Amino acid sequence: MLDLIRTFGENDRQEARHWRNNRATQAGDVSPLPSAQAAVRFGDFSADLRAGELRKNGLRIKLQVQPFQVLQILLERAGEVISREELQKRIWPADTFVDFDHGLNNAVKKLREALGDDAEKPRFIETLSKRGYRFIGRVEELANAVRTPLGPPAPVIVDSIAVLPFTSMSPDSEDEFFTDGMTEEIINALAQIEHLHVAARSSAFFFKSKHVDLQAIGERLKVRTVLEGNVRRAGNRLRITAQLVNVADGYHLWSERYDREMKDVFEIQDEIARSIADRLKVTLGGDRQEPLVKAGTKNLEAYELYLKGRALLPRRGSAIPRGLECLERAVRLDPGYARAWAGVADSYTTLGYYGLARPEATMPKGMEAARRSVALDPSLAEAHSALAMARLMGAWDKAEAEREFLRALELNPKYLQARGWYALFYLQFAEGRLPEGVAQAKLALESDPLSSYAHTIYSFTCAFAGKHAEAVQVSRRAVELDSESYLAHAILAAVLYLSERFEEAVAASESALAISGRHPWAMVVLAESLADCGKRAEAEAAYSELICRARRSYVQPSSLAMTAAAVGLQDEAIRYAREAFEIRDPFSPVWFSKIWPPSARLRMDPRFAGLAEDTGWLSE
Repeated sequence: MLDLIRTFGENDRQEARHWRNNRATQAGDVSPLPSAQAAVRFGDFSADLRAGELRKNGLRIKLQVQPFQVLQILLERAGEVISREELQKRIWPADTFVDFDHGLNNAVKKLREALGDDAEKPRFIETLSKRGYRFIGRVEELANAVRTPLGPPAPVIVDSIAVLPFTSMSPDSEDEFFTDGMTEEIINALAQIEHLHVAARSSAFFFKSKHVDLQAIGERLKVRTVLEGNVRRAGNRLRITAQLVNVADGYHLWSERYDREMKDVFEIQDEIARSIADRLKVTLGGDRQEPLVKAGTKNLEAYELYLKGRALLPRRGSAIPRGLECLERAVRLDPGYARAWAGVADSYTTLGYYGLARPEATMPKGMEAARRSVALDPSLAEAHSALAMARLMGAWDKAEAEREFLRALELNPKYLQARGWYALFYLQFAEGRLPEGVAQAKLALESDPLSSYAHTIYSFTCAFAGKHAEAVQVSRRAVELDSESYLAHAILAAVLYLSERFEEAVAASESALAISGRHPWAMVVLAESLADCGKRAEAEAAYSELICRARRSYVQPSSLAMTAAAVGLQDEAIRYAREAFEIRDPFSPVWFSKIWPPSARLRMDPRFAGLAEDTGWLSE
């Protein structure tokens, strides 16, 4: 009976596809640009007219067929009035039974929404009463169709700067979190200044506690100036010294000392940023009176807890619960602190997908905190990125995840974590859009060239796209940049496995296990590598170790399923896969993804196909 139902269901789907194809043929095709070129740019947007894709700052925007057809016709004859009658003839032929006026009005409305255009004050699409529409934006024809996402158009750069980590002169080691956070706030403030290139945070912090000549730093970060300084705290008093140096000759362009109370820290950061803008003669842009430093809270204790929590989170492992504790204390002190709520969300989501706690105890809390952050500050990129990841890994909701990632990157194109997550987890694991994932990860790497994390993510995307030599090279560089990063070691092992260098993958897995307290991800890759190079007994030993651990504490069932499949225990693999689906194990979309080759051991089993059928993701 079940087979019969599935047969009827497939017949229904084939009939629906046949109807849609016939309907598309009846509607007629919109002819491309008369030129051989079929890609154009206008404002922050680009349109690939052959592929039918609209992008903003390189990120694809979903647009239905008819609104895109309207856009294409208007772009073909930009500056000219296109009558409603011509649009009807091109998009809705005479034998089409539809309310044309309603259809066209709705298509133009959706197009304007996608472009962020206003009918009253149009930038792109002008309505001419009783006549039609005209595209009034400046259109630039591109040499090739834009099929991979690009970054925002490069601004004209007047000057460049790197903000090196300020030195904490206080005896209390805890003050280092405050000092590093203050440095990051200055970086973020300077990044808002028009025409000023600011070296990314991770690349600047690469030089922390390293005695490197400023000229060498300037060459590596491709900047003309460097800001350095130190911070001393004594009770409620704060002394900050800062100096701006020309890296070519060591000449001090500006220096200042601030002796203030702690409550003035936000004003000091803003003053430093404005002084630098003035000294480098770069334009602030926008409202000059609006603060460049947006702390998000007036509660200094909450602010310091936020800085410490955010600093601990990227260290992963046992640092995540410590960071979460700080961030939760911050939101208790100031329930309106949107940035801290985003940190809470990322902490819970990371705990869940790293397998450090059960998903039932983490993912709903991460989602709730992310939604609260967005509600408190819809303009905060961190909030939208947190919600995207929570929906993607916690609810397996690809549609909302894409919307939120795109919104985060629209608000802050330089947000490394959002772009990395979007590239790897959404574009590659969720959608299988491998080249686009590589392109997005490359943008992150180019903006932060000394970041181990950016190298790690880029290497993984390259490996899935078949660029194995580059993947291995970049992944090894990630380990060099941060030899204590578990993620860098674990991804190196995975990249070597994907490159079918199984013996090397075994060695890299052992290194990852050694520095992580034998985290299960590395154990999975170890077992798969051992199995694929013929060392079955050693692979079984790895599986046995995971089983013993699972008796004492939580281990992600998706990891147990993959390891069982690697050693040929298919019934056990299916049992653990069933558990993974039942609890929505956040790492299932990774281990069970079609782009992870060992998942084929499970996917070939009809029982697995039945389990995955209703997920809306894994069955695709």
